[in-house]
Amino acid sequence: MKRYAALLERLAFTPGRNAKLALLETYLRDAPDPDRGYALASLTGELDFAGAKPALLRALVSERVDVELFTMSYHYVGDLAETIALIWPGQGTTRDVPLCEVVETLNKASKSDTPRLIADWLDALDPSERLALLKLMTGGMRVGVSARLALTALANTGDVPLDDILELWAGFKPPYAQLFGWLAGGPKPEPTIKAPFRPVMLSTPQDLDGLRALDPGDYVAEWKWDGIRVQAAADGAEKRLYSRTGEDISAAFPDIVERMDFTGTLDGELIVRREGEVAPFGDLQKRLNRKTAGKALLKSHPAALRLYDVLLWEGADLRDLPFDDRRARLDAAVVTLDPYRFDASPLLPFETWDDLAALRGDPPSPVIEGVMLKRKNSVYSAGRPRGPWFKWKRDPMIVDAVLLYAQRGHGKRSGFYSDFTFGVWEGDRLVPVGKAYSGFTDEELKRLDKFVRQNTIERYGPVRSLSPDLVVEVAFEGLNRSTRHKSGIAMRFPRISRIRWDKPVAEADTLATLEAMLP
Repeated sequence: MKRYAALLERLAFTPGRNAKLALLETYLRDAPDPDRGYALASLTGELDFAGAKPALLRALVSERVDVELFTMSYHYVGDLAETIALIWPGQGTTRDVPLCEVVETLNKASKSDTPRLIADWLDALDPSERLALLKLMTGGMRVGVSARLALTALANTGDVPLDDILELWAGFKPPYAQLFGWLAGGPKPEPTIKAPFRPVMLSTPQDLDGLRALDPGDYVAEWKWDGIRVQAAADGAEKRLYSRTGEDISAAFPDIVERMDFTGTLDGELIVRREGEVAPFGDLQKRLNRKTAGKALLKSHPAALRLYDVLLWEGADLRDLPFDDRRARLDAAVVTLDPYRFDASPLLPFETWDDLAALRGDPPSPVIEGVMLKRKNSVYSAGRPRGPWFKWKRDPMIVDAVLLYAQRGHGKRSGFYSDFTFGVWEGDRLVPVGKAYSGFTDEELKRLDKFVRQNTIERYGPVRSLSPDLVVEVAFEGLNRSTRHKSGIAMRFPRISRIRWDKPVAEADTLATLEAMLP
């Protein structure tokens, strides 16, 4: 656990991607089996301990520490795992608990035995190791490492390409003995599942100035739809729907999966579609992150795929063909599918970049996020190669809002108030319309934190209510109706794009301004 705790701590305080990769590579090369496999599983979200939930951890610490003291400490620290790690009064003999002991014991433990096991481990560890234990059990890593970054580091420890690992990843189980053996020069494992995930190709951002250096005749364009990128893979009776990161989301979208009457792999955008029209993202959001979908939801929010590409079809791997050829294959494939669930994203007619700019500036639907550009001769290359594919997103929406609440951040931001709730005017009162925790520099964060501490009206645990004295410019990608928010509106990807120290609060925007932006 000492080595694992040191890894998590260094990852949390290391900002650069390459530096994080180096830390991960060293750990995955040098840590013993099976610990390194379980560490990899924790960083990729492949561990789940049903008995180790926050309520249990709160109950355990309340048996050892005065409840009021713990509550005050939690309000100050703002993170449950960190608070418990710091305040836990260790008892008994300390020892280095192997990571594999925790994982394998918890996997076998009964519900009644779990509290005792966790308490014994917390007693045996120092604060940094306790924090690592709690992060492991709850899955709240917060160290700035995505599953793809962890697997990239893994690939760098051997001679196996990342794409090959991703294609077989869903078939591996912790602690990944076969996978590490393959990386060490052993035989390539046989696929253990049909219809596996294939690593997706991604685009890079571009703007009009950058496009002018390119020949428009070399590219095709299509709309960028406001859904989520998915991959539909079918092989006989095996049918799977994957997110772009390889998560199997089939169970939540049976209306798509049951109509996947083909053998192949298709790439597209998951949307909600009614009478041929794409619904706002908020409608799709009601179906995301669910284990299942009920009959009423399937009927009221019917899912569909707007297809972009075909990777495999009827036994043939098409990824090395030029995009023009793959598009022709896609058009031929689409006519064999259920038109209620599948269609192809239409290509846009343009001759010059100015033509395309005019189309982008006046899309036929408010749910369109911009345009996609694909070089006609581009093969389907996993990852984000620069040049073959571009995304030219619409300009973000911007409003001026007033800071209302602030909450402590996590990890390296745990000492700062960095999560902000903001509102706009509705008559003579301010109503909350969103939250943001990004868009500002480290120096701006320090100044915002100082503002919070000097302008606090009330405290609600880790949250502070602020005097309405600061305007921030908020950029966001879109709006949806929402019954979960008092304002009736939810923002997509809000971030603070500018701090308006100069602007009077009375000049902030109104709820009517936001309502006029709704699709």
